Amino acid sequence: MVDRSSWWRSLPPSAAANLAAVWVPVGLPGFSGDEKAARQQALDERFGTDGWRLGHVVRGRVVPPSEAITEYEQSYRRFLRDRRPLVAFLAGHCGNVYDWGVENVFDGDYAQPDTPANHYQDISVRRVIAELADDLDWPEVTPTEPGEVELVDLGSGERHLVPRAYGFRGDALLQIREPDSPGFMLSPAIVPVHDPALITTLAGRDEWYHHEGIAHLSVEAFWQMSKVVEVRYDRFLELGPARSDPLGLAGG
Repeated sequence: MVDRSSWWRSLPPSAAANLAAVWVPVGLPGFSGDEKAARQQALDERFGTDGWRLGHVVRGRVVPPSEAITEYEQSYRRFLRDRRPLVAFLAGHCGNVYDWGVENVFDGDYAQPDTPANHYQDISVRRVIAELADDLDWPEVTPTEPGEVELVDLGSGERHLVPRAYGFRGDALLQIREPDSPGFMLSPAIVPVHDPALITTLAGRDEWYHHEGIAHLSVEAFWQMSKVVEVRYDRFLELGPARSDPLGLAGG
């Protein structure tokens, strides 16, 4: 008997293979933060390690994070280029920036599979300042020599031996995080998303970035609100009755 509970199990191999190649968005997971590893484990157990992936909805298309992050970085690029005094402060007074931990200064790639939580704002700031260091129209930012230097954390007063970011010639280490962090003026809740077409919202969604900066107009809101979990359709079908709650969110 064929019905909606098992119809796909009677498909010929070629049709079944086609369905296995179809990916379907099944929900908006929102901010993960320190729950990154636990969320990944839960999705691995539910769909298999090869049965799910994260994507972002960008201008009507679901794209991989590696493509969506270019919009994030572009928002920081426009924000900083519009604020020469802020750029001068970063280049002249700071030596590097970080998000949740000083160890963030060693990461230069947005792909961070092994970190306890993702951090993007510090990487974006470092990349934009590095561009400006090689731009003759920005004399306030100059090339710097690579190497480890001792920097003083503006939030704690502690000294850390860390790499000097390219284009940063100061002696301070700047944390970009919550409102009482010295670098809050660069928080992703402060920086507007650069393209109005990327602005979105969801009734009932209430996460930290809705209460800081410019809320749903920020680059953080774009990143979190555009994020989707995509699942291979064959793995989705195997959920059976749980298909109505594929991310397991109904139970809290």
